[in-house]
Amino acid sequence: MRVTEKGQVTIPKEIRDHLDIKPGSEVDFIASDKGALLVKGDALSPEDRRRRIEQWSKRIEGTLDLGSMSTDEYMIWLRGNRDDLDSR
Repeated sequence: MRVTEKGQVTIPKEIRDHLDIKPGSEVDFIASDKGALLVKGDALSPEDRRRRIEQWSKRIEGTLDLGSMSTDEYMIWLRGNRDDLDSR
């Protein structure tokens, strides 16, 4: 699979069918030592989801140095300019 410039990938049809993933379905990616695991969003309990997010946030804490960029500047750097938004 190839990752697009926006960080997107297409989930193969046979996997979407197997997991009953349809447009609008929630999915999670869970990092492990061997890679990542795609899990249908409702497959995890809310407690498991919260615990995994907390573990992930502890692992990445302090790893992003924005220098002197503001949040808005970082979002523009990350996503690009939004020509569809009013630039007031």
